Amino acid sequence: MVSNCAQLNSENELGMQPAAYREQRWYAAYTSANHEKRVAEQLGIREVEFFLPAYASVRQWKDRRVTLQMPLFPGYVFVRMALRDRSQVQQVPGVAYLVGFGGSPAALPQGEIEALRASLAGGLRAEPHPYLKVGHRVRVKTGPLQGLQGILVRKKNVSRFVISLDLIMRSVAAEIDVEELEPVR
Repeated sequence: MVSNCAQLNSENELGMQPAAYREQRWYAAYTSANHEKRVAEQLGIREVEFFLPAYASVRQWKDRRVTLQMPLFPGYVFVRMALRDRSQVQQVPGVAYLVGFGGSPAALPQGEIEALRASLAGGLRAEPHPYLKVGHRVRVKTGPLQGLQGILVRKKNVSRFVISLDLIMRSVAAEIDVEELEPVR
């Protein structure tokens, strides 16, 4: 019987990497200020799968109103990669680091990123929201966000579902019908 440490050492001696280093997972890349779109462009050129969620923001300039696409999570671009390929992402101009603990990148929950991608592609209108950790916890019963847990917030008689990504301490909110939610016990 071989211990896990001995098995990992023998894999490394043979030039192989543990499965965690070969598995494609979602990670958060922290970018230089206002470089999210440039980083995403460079990742696309390097054929690295990325996700840069955006929302429409109307800005008033002196002579006109302009609708801009702004990052939903300012300062972050999400990348799907195996840890063994992280240097390919870290070398992109504008990427400061991959978010993690103790110098090692931490993977984001797969379901959250996929549900967020699907719902935004399906026309869900989400906006940045102050980070929330506590509140009335609910789970979405139907739709593209089905199964996701978040916090229910009421603002001006409108129910908003707040999704918090704890790893990057950022939240987004979307209007939702309370009939689509159930309390989390």
